[in-house]
Amino acid sequence: MEKFNLLDPLAAIDPTMLSYQEWCDVGMALKHEGYSVNDWDSWSRSDAGRYHEGECERKWNTFKGTNTPVTGATITQMAKNNGWQPHGSNPDGNEFIGWNDSFVTSIDKDYKIINPDYIGGQAIKEPTAWNPAQQIIDYLKSLFDMGEVIRFVNDAWYDDNNDKWKPGNGVYTQTAGTIIEKLQKSNGDIGAVMGDPEPNAGAWICVNPLDGKGTKNNNVTDYRYVLVESDTMELEKQNELLRKLELPIATLSYSGSRSLHAVVKVDAANLPQYQERVDHLYKILEKNGLRVDKQNKNPARLTRLPGFQRGEKKQFLIATNLGQDSWDDWKDYIEDMNDNLPEMENMSDLFDKPIILAPELISGVLRQGHKMLIAGPSKAGKSFALIQLAIAIAEGWKWFNFQCQRGRVLYVNLELDERSAKKRFVEIYNTLGRGHEHVSNIDVWNLRGKTSPMDKLAPKLIRRAEKAEYKAVIIDPIYKVLTGDENNAHDMSLFVNQFDLIATELKCSVIYAHHHSKGAQGGKASMDRSSGSGVFARDPDAILDLIELPVEEPRYDQRENEAICSVYQSAIKHFNSTYEIPLDDTFSLKQMSHHLLAALSGLPNSKQILKQINERKNAAVTAIRQATAWRLSGTLREFPKFAPVNAWFQYPIHVLDDSLQDIKIDDDQKTKWKKGTQKANQSKSEKAQQELEEAFNVLSVDGGPIEVNQIADYLEVKRNTVYTRVKKNKKFIIEDGMIRKTNSNDN
Repeated sequence: MEKFNLLDPLAAIDPTMLSYQEWCDVGMALKHEGYSVNDWDSWSRSDAGRYHEGECERKWNTFKGTNTPVTGATITQMAKNNGWQPHGSNPDGNEFIGWNDSFVTSIDKDYKIINPDYIGGQAIKEPTAWNPAQQIIDYLKSLFDMGEVIRFVNDAWYDDNNDKWKPGNGVYTQTAGTIIEKLQKSNGDIGAVMGDPEPNAGAWICVNPLDGKGTKNNNVTDYRYVLVESDTMELEKQNELLRKLELPIATLSYSGSRSLHAVVKVDAANLPQYQERVDHLYKILEKNGLRVDKQNKNPARLTRLPGFQRGEKKQFLIATNLGQDSWDDWKDYIEDMNDNLPEMENMSDLFDKPIILAPELISGVLRQGHKMLIAGPSKAGKSFALIQLAIAIAEGWKWFNFQCQRGRVLYVNLELDERSAKKRFVEIYNTLGRGHEHVSNIDVWNLRGKTSPMDKLAPKLIRRAEKAEYKAVIIDPIYKVLTGDENNAHDMSLFVNQFDLIATELKCSVIYAHHHSKGAQGGKASMDRSSGSGVFARDPDAILDLIELPVEEPRYDQRENEAICSVYQSAIKHFNSTYEIPLDDTFSLKQMSHHLLAALSGLPNSKQILKQINERKNAAVTAIRQATAWRLSGTLREFPKFAPVNAWFQYPIHVLDDSLQDIKIDDDQKTKWKKGTQKANQSKSEKAQQELEEAFNVLSVDGGPIEVNQIADYLEVKRNTVYTRVKKNKKFIIEDGMIRKTNSNDN
């Protein structure tokens, strides 16, 4: 049996997204499975920000193997988590993936740029001075480096069933440079260099360089080009359409029959990327009226070689280097041409008809299709609040006293395991005590351990949810899918743009939570409390902020007495329903204690009943003492500011309490926050150096050198940050990617 090629799933793993330990695990797995350090090094090079020459080899030599080795299964699992599927199977594992299958995972846009009905055609000019050798030389120079092995075919056989000539194996062991040199010395006799072809068949050439060992896809050494061919449109129209689409065409040739052959640059790094790009390209071509031959998706595909006769017609080179310079340039061009931006609208009819706004999903707070951020510190119960909101939307209930419109909601669970998430929904439903008539309106997408950055997750979410007609998508928590630097405005703008994409494509609201920045929050405006870039304060249509209220002991004592009185009253009603309690006494713990004893006196097992009631009382007291008080305020784009809402977070729900309105945030907190910030800034540099020394001491063995990446991962900072800190610390020095302590000889 042929050995499974680990380099296939490895190509689907982005090293820039891995931690240092995960990067090492890949290396250990490759070594265990018999691969070379060059395989690891070649893959690692795509992480330009962290790659250093020789680092892989140094680390490779430290992998000695253990009783519990890291195996190739680690690589395949990483790849599967990134969406990779084994070649030869679909997600169900039982269907071969062919060259005609789709690999596109992005949103399928319209991408229609040209109307073929308005293509008149552009004439094709056959060379006036026919020089077959020069045709071949120009063609090879346009496509290949001189040292690359190519495959050309001029031996052919006739297929009676299909009434056409088909290529044989040809020659696949010579370099482009060798052929060019021989042709330049041939005096125009191409047959002496490449052999004389069957006159009616013409000749072919492989669109990509090979390894000289065969002609299959796995012999391709660089996934650089794909063949675009169509014989369903007039040649002149093909010529015009291919040019107007600005395709990055390396060579455009006439096949000697009904089609032009465009060798298009796709510049793929690996086979999966090649397949995805080719599929994307072909779809765009078809949307613009060119029905391409999909058999040409094969990277080892043959195309017609200019310079040869095919029956009565010549195969000749029409042009080289047309359109955009590269695949990336062409992709940007296509996106710009198909940006899905709306047309500019004239306001002449502004007052002619009423303006109908999007319906209110959360009354007075959020419209359907808009975005909402809930911010708060840890232990504020943000996740519980989001689940309570999901339930309120599903059932059409109130949430923090705001009425929600009933509809379907998707809760994207990134943190809890599946059973814990279900249990949390059950607990909140049961605590609310209103039934669960419309629980079927809730979908949960459990992604713990399977998350990917938001720019990768958004298209997958949209594809799965496009027919569900959700009114809201709740994403919890966002730190699991955060891309880029939280404090970088550009990075965060790109990040939150993914929420716009979801809202626009699904026509639903996007709701998510974010944490507060460090330090006191009382002196800040609600929109300024979120951690990271100010983008989080500007992007959402609604920002709801939770801040903890300072609760003094007398208030807890009062709530405790009320809770005990409630337990006693409930017990009296249950065990002695005829016993009457004066209304004024229901608020007095002393009186309720007397009433409880009186109501239970004479009942059988009264002592056992009192023991049960005491257990309930203790549980109620514990819940009161564990509860925290919170104030919800808002910054709204579409609605007027609402009065702050006060609530206790009493596991697992937030319970409204208007009596908390009299609690004021200390007026001095603003001053305290400013002073704390100033002090933090003054000691920031000193703290950074202490952290550096601590990391070195923890990771170093006997004070020996440590790799920069290890320090960076330990401190959870970027590699460049470690270099900056070392420059400011005379105790350390960096050489060849290793940090070591300085000594007297370094001065």
